[in-house]
Amino acid sequence: MSAPDPPPDNPYVENPDLDFEPIEALDEAQAAAQAEALRDAIRYHDRRYYVEADPVIADRAYDRLFERLQALESAFDLQTPDSPTRRVGGEPLDELGTVEHVVPMLSIDSGGEPAAVREFDTRVRRTVTDPEYVCEPKFDGLSIEVIYEDGVYQRAATRGDGQTGEDVTENVATIDSVPLRLRGDPPAFLAVRGEIYIPRPDFQAYNRERVERGEDPFANPRNAAAGTLRQLDPSVTAERPLSWFAYDVLAAGPTAEAFEAADASTGPVPETGLETHADEHAALEDWGFPVNDRFEVQTDIEGAIAYRDRLLAAREELPYEIDGAVIKVNDRAACARLGTTARHYRWAFAYKFPARAEETTITDIVVQVGRTGRLTPVALLEPVDVGGVTVSRATLHNQSEIEAMGVAVGDEVRIERAGDVIPYVSEVIESHSEGHFTFPETCPACGSPVERDGPRHFCTGGLTCPAQLVAGVAYFGSEDGLDIEGLGEETAREFVERGLIEQDVADLYDLTVEDLVALDGWGERSATNLLAELDASKHPPLPDFLAAIGIPTVGPTLARDLARHFETLDAVMEATRSDYQAVEGVGETVAERISEFFENEGNRRVIERLRERGVDPEPMTEAGGDELAGFTVVFTGSVEGWTRDELQALVEDHGGSATSSVSGNTDYLVTGSNPGQSKTQDAAANDVEILDPEAFFDLLSSRGIDVGDR
Repeated sequence: MSAPDPPPDNPYVENPDLDFEPIEALDEAQAAAQAEALRDAIRYHDRRYYVEADPVIADRAYDRLFERLQALESAFDLQTPDSPTRRVGGEPLDELGTVEHVVPMLSIDSGGEPAAVREFDTRVRRTVTDPEYVCEPKFDGLSIEVIYEDGVYQRAATRGDGQTGEDVTENVATIDSVPLRLRGDPPAFLAVRGEIYIPRPDFQAYNRERVERGEDPFANPRNAAAGTLRQLDPSVTAERPLSWFAYDVLAAGPTAEAFEAADASTGPVPETGLETHADEHAALEDWGFPVNDRFEVQTDIEGAIAYRDRLLAAREELPYEIDGAVIKVNDRAACARLGTTARHYRWAFAYKFPARAEETTITDIVVQVGRTGRLTPVALLEPVDVGGVTVSRATLHNQSEIEAMGVAVGDEVRIERAGDVIPYVSEVIESHSEGHFTFPETCPACGSPVERDGPRHFCTGGLTCPAQLVAGVAYFGSEDGLDIEGLGEETAREFVERGLIEQDVADLYDLTVEDLVALDGWGERSATNLLAELDASKHPPLPDFLAAIGIPTVGPTLARDLARHFETLDAVMEATRSDYQAVEGVGETVAERISEFFENEGNRRVIERLRERGVDPEPMTEAGGDELAGFTVVFTGSVEGWTRDELQALVEDHGGSATSSVSGNTDYLVTGSNPGQSKTQDAAANDVEILDPEAFFDLLSSRGIDVGDR
């Protein structure tokens, strides 16, 4: 691939002068001339960087040129359709429209055995004498049609159903390797087919960022590319590392109408001299498109088969995902004679690779921070098929297992799926590194010290750790927290990403109707409803508040026990380790975790910020007296209309004891739907009376306990 010629006499190509005059010192003509020179230079630098991988200026110098062009276009209204500044993304779209393709974008017949490839050759030879074949990688990306008029980018569409595709014009314009203006002397009308993809190194880096933000990684580069290209906000597409290869001229001519009149979609393209696919490949490169350097011409089908085998051997070294080789008849006139079926071209065949086994390579290991601050090591993998599911990450559990297996980046490992669901690294097949992965000493999200608790590691940053923020906000509003309707994980993530929640959950109570209606999908009614829910949550029961703020090891049941024992939030916050251990069911380790939470200044500051905004938990009071004093109850199975926590709270609020296991001290076992067999057997062994839900509620009623209509 030859390097492009630099634009002549352009001061911004080599050693550019970055000491620009103030914009206000320029007149309109001077600004227009400088803007055009900057566009030409930036296009040249884009080509050198994104296509040739051979930049001639430093990144910072490029940034200065780009910023200057943006400033000029803004100050003098000089924007053009093919300006490089278009790549930053336009206004968000309401939806993706559909467009009809210039010519049908058909699929390619495929097979994974040499016999299938030779059968393809036999079919071709019935029409074509001694066919010559071109071979190129079969990219595992997203096929796309891009249209140019007079050398300027006009439109892009996904393949869709082959006849029509989704209009992704604005999104494709943000991809740096897609030229907005062509080089040389392209046809006045040109439709090109290519493949959008994410380079493997960029895919792994982007997945690492997603995991560290607490988001799920993409399963594979193709899914990532497809999801990115269909974003309604082009600025999101612009932020993601998409690239592309051009590989086919779909249409070319003086106008679109002239091409259609020629009816030459698979024959020689009119007025271009492109008689072969090899001619196309060379022309695409001359016009400024990125083309793949593993394109080869073979004189017979055995050469094409050997090409595929060489490509398979080199597969893991390539910076992009491929799943086979495409073999095409070189002569376009011969292609026209061969024609098509309703679904695929008769002149092309994809010789596919065998599916990857469940052995793969660890490309990176990142640490994900959970809601409670627990650090989980995640192995990012070369995507591998495990039981029909593409796996690109797997858990490494904890430091003890990592040490036992000796896992490190670069190792070849075996992947299994626990319960056929959760992928995990089961063993190292071949080690390519010394030692093993070790946990960081500080949290990757907030820099707080990391502490080890047995086999587990925890961030000590607490409520102030940004990695815990989205999950923490969602949990704060969940049923196990303050039960704030409308505040789920998706809403929490949107609030954090949009900057409405910057510090902690206390920011929820600073939200306004104006803040919310500015978000996509929010109207005044939904905004008002959420704010009403937030206002109603300002005086929660103390157990709900203790569960909502995310104290490690403290769920709804333990939160209720703490509230009953200490009665007020201040008393809980000022208690000592030994005070916590006085609560039934709290051992030394749990007491230590609770104490560390309240000793953390960041956590105390969050609670103080909540109080400043009017959040004041109600002290714990015995709601129903001692009607069940002396009784111990165990629940098993589900009771319609009630959660297990609610049933246990009902018993305990009236003086009884609700435990999780049956013993000789148990008075009643309440069995709902699908009860546990072991508890039922224990009840029989200990002569414990078994009640169904109706009998249980009758018992409560007989003791004067009103449970309403539930």
